Amino acid sequence: QVQLVESGGGLVQAGGSLRLSCAASGRTGSSYAMGWFRQAPGKEREFVAAINWSGGSTRYADSVKGRFTISRDNAKNTVYLQMNSLKAEDTAVYYCAAAPSSRWFFVTRKNEYDYWGQGTPVTVSS
Repeated sequence: QVQLVESGGGLVQAGGSLRLSCAASGRTGSSYAMGWFRQAPGKEREFVAAINWSGGSTRYADSVKGRFTISRDNAKNTVYLQMNSLKAEDTAVYYCAAAPSSRWFFVTRKNEYDYWGQGTPVTVSS
């Protein structure tokens, strides 16, 4: 089992920045790819970004490419999502999730993830 706890969400003005963190505990010695998803009210949960176990490979949704950066510190069992140039349409609850590294090629799909955090809300005011 892996437990994930997100933090860092909040209210920010358009054009501002936030950094989300996701702390992992439990079976963190296993090799997991980590992803960030978001869900806005009335919408499906959508992929935002993912990073492989070593941190050497990343993937981003087109809507956040160039504005968001995912990173991880395996010594701290923590994954980060740096969000810059925030827009009103980035408003959502953000979730981190863990998937076995063997599923890396499918990390944009939420069904490939075994573990999820409780989410942290991000509100961008225009």
